Amino acid sequence: MSVNGFSAIVDGPLAQYLQISAKIGGDVGEHSKMVREAFGAQLQYVRLASESAQPAQNQLGGLLKPTSDKISEIQSYREKHRTSQYFNHLSAISESIPALGWVTVSPAPSPYVKEMNDAGQFYTNRVLKDWKEKDKNHVEWVKAWVQTLSELQAYVKQYHTTGLVWSGKGAAKGAAPPPPPGCPPPPPPVVDFDLGGAGDASLDRSALFEQINRGQDITRTLKKVTSDMQTHKNPTLRQGPAPFKPAPTTGAGRGTAAPVVDRPPVFTRDGKKWLIEHQKGRQDLVVEGAEMNNVVYLFKCENTTVTVKGKLNSITLDSCKKTSVVFDSLVSVVEFINCQSAQMQVLGKVPTISIDKTDGCQVYLSNESLDVEIVRSVHFFMKFACFRYHEMGFFR
Repeated sequence: MSVNGFSAIVDGPLAQYLQISAKIGGDVGEHSKMVREAFGAQLQYVRLASESAQPAQNQLGGLLKPTSDKISEIQSYREKHRTSQYFNHLSAISESIPALGWVTVSPAPSPYVKEMNDAGQFYTNRVLKDWKEKDKNHVEWVKAWVQTLSELQAYVKQYHTTGLVWSGKGAAKGAAPPPPPGCPPPPPPVVDFDLGGAGDASLDRSALFEQINRGQDITRTLKKVTSDMQTHKNPTLRQGPAPFKPAPTTGAGRGTAAPVVDRPPVFTRDGKKWLIEHQKGRQDLVVEGAEMNNVVYLFKCENTTVTVKGKLNSITLDSCKKTSVVFDSLVSVVEFINCQSAQMQVLGKVPTISIDKTDGCQVYLSNESLDVEIVRSVHFFMKFACFRYHEMGFFR
């Protein structure tokens, strides 16, 4: 019954959302294909739960990876298309798609789905404001998506009230094993040391033996060395060649690098989104008054520390260098994209950490966040540390 209930959502409001998205087309249509795949991955996960006993903790990451990867892909698509005319559509989906993370929430996953649905409401309201007089398809699009998450919330409340139910008896299949190693590289080509070729070598050897057989007559072809050719009789030969001096270079031939444009720093709140951009050398930035459906977005900050107080939805660091973020708790995810030497410290709870194309990332976890799910793609260096509270203070 649990699987049938989820399939009803896929075949009902989600199918309507996909149909309208295809009609709108463009970025909305492309984005919806990723959403379809994310729900498809979760359907497989729910089916697995109905057929298997709960797997070991170290298996869950591999089983959840298909869904997590699609959520990251959906959110990354939004960030790569910030200039799209459908940016509000993309944002509405990106802010609420973490609702699929209910499978990792307990003991009350249903309210979590509602929180994610509310997190996207800021952008769905913008879609309605911008398009209700232009194209009614966009109004129906909003209704279909909100209905999808509303039915997901009702489904979770009915079938998985205190968390995902593993009702089967068999062992869950783990993630697919890694592919076998590829074939070894072919051996390097044989170096042909006979530069003259085999035919030329045989001719040279014949000529050599012919000259040896001539005996003393071979010296008749040698040239006589005169006095001006002898070093001890001709001082000019002892001077040697002049040292090499490179020709002077002129500045005209050098290319000039394009000047770096410093954009003005941004620290503002846009509805439910906090925008922190192009900050350099700031260690005193504090986000206060954040609500549970708010998101914080850092873009191209350098040598900067941001402190976020209160519990909010998510935090994203995009293209930042030597940037740190300290926060209390998150409902969804903290995400690093294209960053260098980034740091984060959570004082309370964070469910998911996503690290993509980041070189150097240090993560400091509180005792509440030791069960965090970490999604990694391309990274070069990572460091994790755990902290605990003690009656004498905060220690590692």
